[in-house]
Amino acid sequence: MSAAREYGLDDDYEWARPPDGGWIADDLDHLPNLPSHTELIDGSLVFRRPQNVFHLRTVRLLEYAILHQTPEQLEALAGMTVELDRRNRPDPDVIVVQTEANTGPHQTWYKPEDIVLAVEVVSDDTVERDREVKPRKYAQAGVTHFWRAEENEDLPVVYAYELDPATRGYALVGIFRKALKVDLPFPIEIDLTAINRRPSRRAD
Repeated sequence: MSAAREYGLDDDYEWARPPDGGWIADDLDHLPNLPSHTELIDGSLVFRRPQNVFHLRTVRLLEYAILHQTPEQLEALAGMTVELDRRNRPDPDVIVVQTEANTGPHQTWYKPEDIVLAVEVVSDDTVERDREVKPRKYAQAGVTHFWRAEENEDLPVVYAYELDPATRGYALVGIFRKALKVDLPFPIEIDLTAINRRPSRRAD
């Protein structure tokens, strides 16, 4: 039988207590000692478990491939939050943003109208959020394009969606295995079997 784990919290330690009505988006920049990639969903803090190799490599593959194909006025970023509203500030795995939305090196979030594409890579602990909760919130906030990547036989499968402005919901554009090719939000081609390869160096 294993011994109980000791975390070293003394009697004076107090867990963060949400104010009446829950946390708000600005709190993420000021609460001390938050784990990296903490999200705010409906006024509640959501912490991310350590990610597995598949998740990390898929995020890297998509970020690098998208970045190398973005038009000059766009940029792909991983690990940046989006302030959808006062009570929701999710942390998509990859986003494509308008470069004119950059405010400087200390920027920590973007507005939904700055986002051209949001990408979520599903993990065991994020299935419901990535399939249902976050896509619904991105759509309601007006994010035009959304991708969800899931593992199948050790390779990513990408589900691509486009916003239907009449319903404020996403319509499925395509399901991509082994290779992804779309024309919107701009022409992108990605070899999804390259997940385990080192990204190639590009000569400028």
